[in-house]
Amino acid sequence: MNRNDLTGLHYITTISNVPSIMTRGILSHKRSKKINHNSVAMEVIQERRDEKIVPGGRPLHEYANLYFHARNPMLYVRQSQHIDLCILRVSAEILDLPGVVITDRNASSDYARFAPAPQGLSIVDKDLTFAAYWTNPNPFEAMRRKSAKCAEVLVPDRIDPVLIMGAYVSCTEAKATLETAGIDIPITINPHLFFR
Repeated sequence: MNRNDLTGLHYITTISNVPSIMTRGILSHKRSKKINHNSVAMEVIQERRDEKIVPGGRPLHEYANLYFHARNPMLYVRQSQHIDLCILRVSAEILDLPGVVITDRNASSDYARFAPAPQGLSIVDKDLTFAAYWTNPNPFEAMRRKSAKCAEVLVPDRIDPVLIMGAYVSCTEAKATLETAGIDIPITINPHLFFR
């Protein structure tokens, strides 16, 4: 993957969290535990992430994480909650900040590779990460594809709200809910991202 492949990075969250995010930023798991919020994270994955140390860095939970593409296995599991979710679009300029790390798959995976941004884009398989689907009849290949769909950008501590360029929602009802929160960013209805 190279930088020209990116129009932005994605953060999956509940619409109810967006007002706080637009004030405080997108926080690492460690920082977000200190405030009232609604998590979309799966507990079993968070347990794995809690034990992971980023090579040459800090515990994984001290990084805010973004996806290259939010239409991934995590959002698939939450698709029934689509009306309450949004995907925040974050500027690719985040890759130029100090300490940012790129992974070639879900960062909690035993086989994840880590590399400093922006050069680390070279470890990400663009075709797998942006693939419409990750299924495969071979279970090992299916697992590899599923993990690669969740390649991440890890940002130490927090992502400043000035880097949030917009939001995607699944439907007009979700858009209306986000608009009533008084959020001043472009909101795009994109049902496909939410498996609709």
